[in-house]
Amino acid sequence: MQTNQELKNLVREKYDQIARQDKEQNASSCCGAGECSQEVYNIMTDDYGDVEGYQEIADLGLGCGLPTQFAQIKAGDTVLDLGSGAGNDCFIARHETGPTGKVIGVDFTPSMIQKARINADKLGLNNVEFREGDIEDLPVNEASVDVVISNCVLNLVPNKKAVLKQIMRVLKAGGHFSISDIVLEGELPEALQKDAEMYAGCVSGAIQMSDYLNMIKRTGFTDITIQKKKVINIPVDILKSYLNEEEISDFQSGKTGIFSISVFARKPEECVKGSGCC
Repeated sequence: MQTNQELKNLVREKYDQIARQDKEQNASSCCGAGECSQEVYNIMTDDYGDVEGYQEIADLGLGCGLPTQFAQIKAGDTVLDLGSGAGNDCFIARHETGPTGKVIGVDFTPSMIQKARINADKLGLNNVEFREGDIEDLPVNEASVDVVISNCVLNLVPNKKAVLKQIMRVLKAGGHFSISDIVLEGELPEALQKDAEMYAGCVSGAIQMSDYLNMIKRTGFTDITIQKKKVINIPVDILKSYLNEEEISDFQSGKTGIFSISVFARKPEECVKGSGCC
C-alpha cells in the first residue's frame, strides 16, 4: 500500500502532466488522469458555458461540479480556492467578489501555479493571487477567509481530516464553504481501489458519502447541505483496463454508486467546546 507522501507525489506528477495537456484530453478522462475514453467526451465535468466570469483559457476540464454556483459569494468577500489549477474557479469567484474582494488560489503543482499566474496577468486581474502550497497545511492566515471553494480535489488528498481542519482554521466565524467532490455509495472493485492511476483520476481516492459528511460534522461545521448530486458513470472502455467482463457487469449492476456532490457547510459564529471547531 502506498504511503500518503507517495500518493501526493503521484498526484503532483500527474497534474504537472495535465497542466501541459489541452482541455479535450483532460475532460475525456477521469479528472484528467488515465486513458481517454472513446465513449464520452466528458465524464465528470459540468458545463461552464453559461457561468458569468468563466474564462476558457483557465478551464482544463478537471472539475466534477460548479461550486461557485452554490457558494453564495458576495461583493467584497475574500474567497479561497483549494487546488486551484489554472485558475478557472478563481476567476469565476472574482466575478462575484468584484474589484473590492480578493481571491486566493492554492495548488501544490508548480506548473499549475505558473499557468494560473499567466492567466491572471492576461486577464489583468490584480486581486486574484495564486500561492504554491499543500492544502493540508494552508499558506493562509487564520480567520481571514469568507468563503472556501474547491472542485474535485479533496478526493485526491490522503488526509482529508487535515484539510477540513485547515478550512475551519482559515474561515472567519460564520464563514462557509461550497465544495464539489467525488464520493461513493457501496464498495469499489478491488482493482479500482488499489490502482494508482485511478487514485489520480479521483475515483479510488473517494470515500463513502456517509463518511465524508460525518467527517465534516465531526470537524465542527454546521448547516451541512448537499447542494447537488449527480451520478458518475465510468465508461466500459476505461473499466476494461481494470476489470473482466463479469466484474464489469457486476460493477454496473448498481451495487456501487460513484457520485459528484456539492456540499455546503458553515463555521459556527461561536465555537462550542467539544464540537471540533475550536
